[in-house]
Amino acid sequence: MGNNILIQFVMQPILILGVIFHFVMGFVLEIKNRNSRAVGYAEYDGSANSSWMSRNMIISGAAILAFIGLHFYDFWIPEITTKYIEGDTSGMINGNFRYYEELVHKFQPLWRVVLYCLSFILLSLHLLHGFASAFQSLGVPSMRNKIIKTIGNIYAIGIPLGFIFIALYHFAIH
Repeated sequence: MGNNILIQFVMQPILILGVIFHFVMGFVLEIKNRNSRAVGYAEYDGSANSSWMSRNMIISGAAILAFIGLHFYDFWIPEITTKYIEGDTSGMINGNFRYYEELVHKFQPLWRVVLYCLSFILLSLHLLHGFASAFQSLGVPSMRNKIIKTIGNIYAIGIPLGFIFIALYHFAIH
């Protein structure tokens, strides 16, 4: 993917713009929801009608955006710099793939491993609510909702767990 023109110059910008759009629209929705009631509830028990994650999507989203900034700083900016500023598209340093060396180097400090793991836990919680909620917003019938929720749960837990494993593994072996 690192040298695929379709990925690098078409899909990657679309993904970045999609994330930015999602984040901006999340804030717009949060503001609209907060301003939709002229008078607040006399007694409000949020947990009675919604999960903790659904009430805190904006917080987890902001934390994920901060994490994306760290991830860009750690991996994406060095990648772009090496490829397009320095002109090295080989991916090699002294006969070894530089990606592995960068990964090992980034996951040596404990604080970074902890930060990555916490970020992936927040991503998992964000996806656990957001995946099924998106389909509900699109009007998918409730009989299909169980299948979508199961697929969403597998995705929302499996992907972040895989990345947590990578961080912990490289911290433990080096």
